[in-house]
Amino acid sequence: MPTRVLVPAGVLGLGFQQAALDHGVAARPDIICIDGGSTDSGPFSLGSGTSKYSRGSCKAEWRALMQARAAAGVPLVIGSAGTCGTDETVDWLFDITREIAAELGQRLRVARLYSSQPASRVAAALAAGRVHPLTPAPDLDQGSLDSMTNIVALAGVEQMQAALATGADIVIAGRMTDTATVAALPLMRGEHPGGAWHGAKIAECGAQCSSNPTSGVVMVEFDRIGFTVEPMAKGATCTPYSVSAHMLYENSDPFRLYEPGGYLDVSEARYSALDSRKVRVEGARWVPGKYTVKLEGARLAGHQTTILAILREERYVRHAREWTEKLHAFLTEQIAARMGLGAADYTLEFRLIGVDGALGAAEHRQGDPVEVGVLGLITAASAETADEIGRLINPFVLHYPLTEDEALPTFAFPYSPAQSSRGAFYEFALNHVMELDDPMEAFRLEVTEIGNAKTG
Repeated sequence: MPTRVLVPAGVLGLGFQQAALDHGVAARPDIICIDGGSTDSGPFSLGSGTSKYSRGSCKAEWRALMQARAAAGVPLVIGSAGTCGTDETVDWLFDITREIAAELGQRLRVARLYSSQPASRVAAALAAGRVHPLTPAPDLDQGSLDSMTNIVALAGVEQMQAALATGADIVIAGRMTDTATVAALPLMRGEHPGGAWHGAKIAECGAQCSSNPTSGVVMVEFDRIGFTVEPMAKGATCTPYSVSAHMLYENSDPFRLYEPGGYLDVSEARYSALDSRKVRVEGARWVPGKYTVKLEGARLAGHQTTILAILREERYVRHAREWTEKLHAFLTEQIAARMGLGAADYTLEFRLIGVDGALGAAEHRQGDPVEVGVLGLITAASAETADEIGRLINPFVLHYPLTEDEALPTFAFPYSPAQSSRGAFYEFALNHVMELDDPMEAFRLEVTEIGNAKTG
């Protein structure tokens, strides 16, 4: 029998259509798999060990999935719980699970897979020549490891399979590759390795591979030759184009995808439309290799305050970059004179929203905006220093003239005060892989029975 994997959405917290989920449950899946996060939104979640998504949203969606699991009678698994997959966010989702189980009267076996890494473990592996940089990667030594607030290793299918082998109704996994969550059971049941990894890559973002991405839900059927993918939302379709294009998503090579223990090669994959909704894929290969897990780490880089003003006067809009360069030079002198701070004590950057807000100096396109938002980013070692700089520059961001022989202009502040503290500011500090002899040696499992009454 093929292995049927139901994927409700690309990530818990993003949403899905309940009708599409119900359709998927009625199609009798063997497992329900969902991703919990990634590094897409930057280092804050990993640095702080907190979820990007709201607790309320996650609880509402997780409740629906726990009900779907009970209706289908199959395991429900999530990887990278709480966005960053630290031990703290695994326990955060476990607490939510316990609450929901009590509310629904479900008795469940829950396996927690932990992915956080102590700095001492990574340092020992580094000293043994078992940690290797990817490109690009920062320098790594004991000091930099000790400075990190959180380090995680990305689990693969072997760790999820170990969790499933406990007989768990629900698996809450820490940081894990997006594909491993989906590929674990098909590989465990002997489906085609290339097809299992390829189908997992296509399905890991849910209905992103279909004509209705916001519907969320897809079903992937794995077998001994390949896989078939079908969206569960009414009216949604998958095409060879929409399915094959997903190999480009979050992947630098459209034909290779590296995972713990090898890589996926889809250079000979064939995509065929079975009907107006389903796509059949065959021909992918799994190439075994050395067993390594990717490491991610983040550290505190300071505290940040922002300030925002809006330029609407035509001349200032036209010369916005020139104005901010002149303002930056003036403010640097003022901060040194009034606060005694030098270049090593803080950073001040202006981004022009509507001009170069996303790319900064790397922007290569030009437009003709009606207005320009001037976003000042102030980073310093302490929140107090960053806030004080924000207060110092506030009147100049509001009134500073483009030339010396003109009246002081007044720009727009969209809120008051114009400066606001963003708090702790984190940066990524690891982009390495670590060799393992045993896939479980850097991970741990904990199994807990929760709830009071068995679900019917």
